[in-house]
Amino acid sequence: MTVLAPLRRLHTRAAFSSYGREIALQKRFLNLNSCSAVRRYGTGFSNNLRIKKLKNAFGVVRANSTKSTSTVTTASPIKYDSSFVGKTGGEIFHDMMLKHNVKHVFGYPGGAILPVFDAIYRSPHFEFILPRHEQAAGHAAQAYSRVTKKPGVVLVTSGPGATNVITPIADALADGTPLVVFSGQVATSAIGSDAFQEADMVGISRSCTKWNVMVKDVADLPRRIDEAFEIATSGRPGPVLVDLPKDVTASVLKEPIPILSSVPSMNRRMKEVLEEGSKNVTAKIDRVANLLKLAKKPVIFCGHGVLANPECPTLLRKFSERLQIPVTTSLLGLGAVDERSDLSLHMLGMHGSGYANMAMQEADLILALGVRFDDRVTGNVSLFAPQARLAAAEERGGIIHFDISPKNIGKVVQPTEAIEGDVYESLKLLDSATKNIKIPSRFDWLSQIQTWKERFPFTFTRSAPGELVKPQEVIQELDKQTSDIKDKVTITTGVGAHQMWAATFYRWTKPSSLVTSGGLGTMGFGLPAAIGASVAAPKDIVIDIDGDASFSMTGMELATVRQFDIPVKILILNNEEQGMVTQWQNLFYEKRYSHTHQKNPNFVKLADAMGIKALRVEKREDLAKKMKEFLSTKGPVLMEVLVAQKEHVYPFVPGGKALHQFILHESLS
Repeated sequence: MTVLAPLRRLHTRAAFSSYGREIALQKRFLNLNSCSAVRRYGTGFSNNLRIKKLKNAFGVVRANSTKSTSTVTTASPIKYDSSFVGKTGGEIFHDMMLKHNVKHVFGYPGGAILPVFDAIYRSPHFEFILPRHEQAAGHAAQAYSRVTKKPGVVLVTSGPGATNVITPIADALADGTPLVVFSGQVATSAIGSDAFQEADMVGISRSCTKWNVMVKDVADLPRRIDEAFEIATSGRPGPVLVDLPKDVTASVLKEPIPILSSVPSMNRRMKEVLEEGSKNVTAKIDRVANLLKLAKKPVIFCGHGVLANPECPTLLRKFSERLQIPVTTSLLGLGAVDERSDLSLHMLGMHGSGYANMAMQEADLILALGVRFDDRVTGNVSLFAPQARLAAAEERGGIIHFDISPKNIGKVVQPTEAIEGDVYESLKLLDSATKNIKIPSRFDWLSQIQTWKERFPFTFTRSAPGELVKPQEVIQELDKQTSDIKDKVTITTGVGAHQMWAATFYRWTKPSSLVTSGGLGTMGFGLPAAIGASVAAPKDIVIDIDGDASFSMTGMELATVRQFDIPVKILILNNEEQGMVTQWQNLFYEKRYSHTHQKNPNFVKLADAMGIKALRVEKREDLAKKMKEFLSTKGPVLMEVLVAQKEHVYPFVPGGKALHQFILHESLS
């Protein structure tokens, strides 16, 4: 259970007032989604004691306390900032983007946000990317963030402009992507009157943001923008939304504003809380190190959290090699380890490798790093990791969960030990704690894994000459022709069967080289994500692996590619169906293909109409040559590959089944 749960009830503006002015300014510490206070001040306290210690650490007493009728804070002179005096809210926005080193903004203009757009008109300090739809702006900003490790910034107008970004916001929350969304709003005098293009964005976005706020006074704008960037990037990253009424962004600041620290002062009590939490973590790390001495069948399972710090994958690889522990990943964790290593188990879960699934079920010790145990990786939770649970009962193993978000710990899988905090810092402690211990031989365990690899390989039946190419062959050919340049390649995908083939038939070697929609599974993600990734890393080769159905949802972003001359490469696997859904209809609905087939436009002609070079592959024997041309083309290019229909994704763990109860390709059955 998440500690500080009682504080969740404080997620209203009014409730903050009773905890004093300074705490009211620190909403991130009490945020429903982030629970930052828990992350920052260690684990191991009971809820009530913990809340008391945190209040004492901040020097706060409730206003209705019998001991005091006012907030107790340390008095200090108030300083003022006059640098914004005489500037409009829009101009303040521009200056705050410079303060936060924003280089690119994605969005779409409209009436309610025009004061901001006017202020950034021809700004030489950052580039504005104008997509054809606000959803694409959000996905592009997500990918930009995933590549740069900085928050993506979105700027849209009110009403439909803002609601169109809700899907990317929800996607960013699910995948832990820092996103700062600024939405226009009707004037404060019109709020609540059902004015033209009015939408309650604070209410609408409350469930899919870490934090949101409407700025009602231009004097509050700098502080709110500072808070937005800090909250988006602190703890488990995620999206925030700042709603900007038009009269606020148009008004002029007339007086200096007080400089309010965005971080509470570090007093003696807070230091004591931090030190107590640190001692607690050290004791837990020592217990985990001892379990590594006892474990005979350990496995590391890593997720997106491992990629949050660029140094973490390097440390993980060295740690795994030194202790000879095999590693599997979630979809978003791909690239954390080099899949060419013998210790790589590739992806885990519903469409993961058979050997990763078997290893997870047979392991006596599981180190779960930066994961949230999504249902796609656990299978039937009650049947998940039985040997690790048995080992935990016998105190010789178990499930060790490392995560920065307290709400993710114990939410799905109850861990034997929970190490709450930054995964990289925790792994450094564990690495140090295991430097001088004697590790048992892993020979038998690694031999068993090799047997599973030989028994359960990723496989498919290749097409005959003259036939439509199999989609898996396309991914393998791409993998082959990029094998020597993978350090320069970033791949995005849409969502569907093509996403799973990309995950399993491409060998991932570079951290953060895959940018895809994981938790929410948003079709249409691939092309706008490729735009954002290419803007973030213009020297990289950015390839969107897409399906025809997924691509069609945001395909008009080809116009954005052309307008900004973004050198993305779009690879469309066209089977004229929603392949992942037809697989379920085939296996579980007696082949009743209800509304899952579609007639597509000619994608080659569509690209040509946009001024983008396009290729088509219809036969297997043309694939290698066309792939070479596709990869060597300078500037944007689209290649459509007509692929076989009803080609299923295997292995496949059906709903309600355990990880080891997977369906194999018919050639292995």
